Amino acid sequence: MESIREIFRIGHGPSSSHTMGPNRAAKKFKSMYPGAKSFQVELYGSLAATGRGHLTDKVLEETMAPLPIKILWKAEETLPKHPNGMIFRALDEKGEVIGDWSVYSIGGGAIRGHIEWDQTPAPVYPLSSMDRILAMTEKTGINLWEYVEQQEDPGIYDYLGEVWQAMQGAILQGLENEGRLPGPLNLQRKAASYRVKSINSARMVKEIGSVSAYALAVAEENAGGGEVVTAPTCGSCGVLPAVLHYLQESYDFSDQRILRALATAGLIGILVKKNASISGAEVGCQGEIGTACAMAAAAAAQLLGGTVNQIEYAAEMGIEHHLGLTCDPVQGFVQIPCIERNAAAGVKALHCASYAVFSDGGHRISFDEVVQTMKETGLDMQAAYKETSQKGLAKNWANSDN
Repeated sequence: MESIREIFRIGHGPSSSHTMGPNRAAKKFKSMYPGAKSFQVELYGSLAATGRGHLTDKVLEETMAPLPIKILWKAEETLPKHPNGMIFRALDEKGEVIGDWSVYSIGGGAIRGHIEWDQTPAPVYPLSSMDRILAMTEKTGINLWEYVEQQEDPGIYDYLGEVWQAMQGAILQGLENEGRLPGPLNLQRKAASYRVKSINSARMVKEIGSVSAYALAVAEENAGGGEVVTAPTCGSCGVLPAVLHYLQESYDFSDQRILRALATAGLIGILVKKNASISGAEVGCQGEIGTACAMAAAAAAQLLGGTVNQIEYAAEMGIEHHLGLTCDPVQGFVQIPCIERNAAAGVKALHCASYAVFSDGGHRISFDEVVQTMKETGLDMQAAYKETSQKGLAKNWANSDN
């Protein structure tokens, strides 16, 4: 199982799979063929279906500049390994192909070449299921964040410190920015007004308003192409920072405790990525928002004094109550319903954490079982509901009078 660095990537939105992934792939391919005079890329499946709304074409053009790149959109076709497939080609001065590369954007900004798909790197974590990790913690008495600390390299907390800074920066920038988000939806930013309204509210309403404001701030920054941290993706990047920022603000938790909570959240994220998927194009939004809610719920339960079993319970609920959630962004933009989902999942994560901490940690459905259920649900889901904007909210909005 890979490092939690693969879950937390700092970069620009609006999409980890449609923006960050293609950006990384284009940079790598460009470096492979320094003598090329131009490039061509074929985008398949979800990348082609919603690429324009996710700014895939713009990021590819910017990355390959000053050399030109021709983009071919093949929404009705998919490559064999993943719905987010690309084929890059490098051309000489005569327009002849001098090299090509098939690559996939597999979610969270990660890419994997077709040839390298089945090559397994050395695992960072020897245990790849929650059940085995729980058994280990019961035997040794260590916490989940301590397990992360044992397995990662010594610089992991320095990296998590950078992640936390970037997360807080996105919140502050998002609360400051007002106006409309880019694109034809003319969607008004709401984070600043939510924050002002939450300040003078009663405690319960203040909690909902504050968490919503912070999640909106980050999600709106992402939608505007600002710098965010995948947690586990760009489309779900507002959930975890909103919950952590609210808890630190409310309980005066030290940065050290926040970083330990981030470590636990990262462990939850890589467990889902290893055993199911965090890609909306592969399993729907349950893999993005559901995983983000689980990560935030686990982090919150830890900060609120939960045991390892209570933390696992909180994470399980975070996914369980998002099972079946489709990925159907209106016009392909990471705005409707994506931004509101970040706010709703942030509030739900706190509720999952509180519920779990009130319990004794015992429950019937395990984290591993709910992750497997999410994977199976995603595989059964029609492709039109997995980041193609062909059905669901996207279809009905397009067919209504707007």
